Amino acid sequence: MTAPAETVAPVLETRGLERRFVTHRPLFGAPTVVQAVNGVDLAIREGETFAIVGESGCGKSTLARMLIGLIRPSAGEVLYRGRDISHLPAREMRGLRRELQFIFQDPFSSLNPRMSVGRLIEEPMQAHGIGTPAERRARVAYLLGRVGLRPEHAGRYPHEFSGGQRQRIGIARALASGPRVLIGDEPVSALDVSIQAQVVNMLEELKDEFGLTLIVIAHDLAVIRHMSDRVAVMYLGEVVETGPVDAIFEAPAHPYTRALMTAIPAPVPGSRPETAGIVEGDVPSPTAPPPGCRFHTRCPFAEARCKTERPRLAPGPGGRLVACHLAGRLPDFAPRTLAPGLTSGAARRFGLWRAARGGDVATSKIPPAEERRP
Repeated sequence: MTAPAETVAPVLETRGLERRFVTHRPLFGAPTVVQAVNGVDLAIREGETFAIVGESGCGKSTLARMLIGLIRPSAGEVLYRGRDISHLPAREMRGLRRELQFIFQDPFSSLNPRMSVGRLIEEPMQAHGIGTPAERRARVAYLLGRVGLRPEHAGRYPHEFSGGQRQRIGIARALASGPRVLIGDEPVSALDVSIQAQVVNMLEELKDEFGLTLIVIAHDLAVIRHMSDRVAVMYLGEVVETGPVDAIFEAPAHPYTRALMTAIPAPVPGSRPETAGIVEGDVPSPTAPPPGCRFHTRCPFAEARCKTERPRLAPGPGGRLVACHLAGRLPDFAPRTLAPGLTSGAARRFGLWRAARGGDVATSKIPPAEERRP
């Protein structure tokens, strides 16, 4: 994908964003505090697809919820079009929610089981005073058709649909108010692999049609490379590397990003040493993160400086930012072989879906016959 120009002003920006949760308050002594997000600086440009990746528990979902105002930050700022929205009064924040919408990871728990699909999708329009009842019903029918469902599904209830269909309903509900920024918290992780390709392609089409800025949290690195313009890598509450998706995947500059790339399954067993780039040890507790670089306890390249001095994000090659004292001095990295952003299996799924939708099969990224092995 083509990233937006560097001159595009950020539509959403964070400055020194932090979030701490108190999990235990003893009668005597200090409380137990989880440092979920620590000093995150991001600038998301209008019209791009921005991905946030990292291990479970690294703070991705907490960061996403702070971007949209579902969680208040403990410190720092969230700027939407240059305006700090991190501590807006509820009345002002409600008006902004029309432009900032969220797709939740679990489509079933995020939909009210007592409301029909039509009422679920219409509710955001009612809350923001959009249109007449007839216009809202017409938009509900349009959105259902746009996400691959039928208008008559408006009278059914969430339990009558499959997981993939419920996620489509959640996407239609998020689009109902006409947002400018759409945040997806692992929107395809709970779906079957065959359904994931359909939903990802649908999100790409909807982004172009509605002029959205898309922020995606996901674990599937092949999906991230396929649909993203830029990527931020998080570890233990901090962003350790951010930059264009191709630069991150082809030449990761941070040891932790290398570890994530190494975790991509090799298309040919034995084509790469299994120990290359693999990190050892457990993730430190967020209640007592290590001093200095938070990754130094697992980093195979750590030096004495890494144990005492916290690295800051600094410009690196390929238009990226890297928080590592060793950036530029690490050994060469041989990335896993991925077809332009996709494994051959994923390419087949995306290609067949596009062909079924009437797209140009020649541009559907279907691999040649010799690569389509059983």
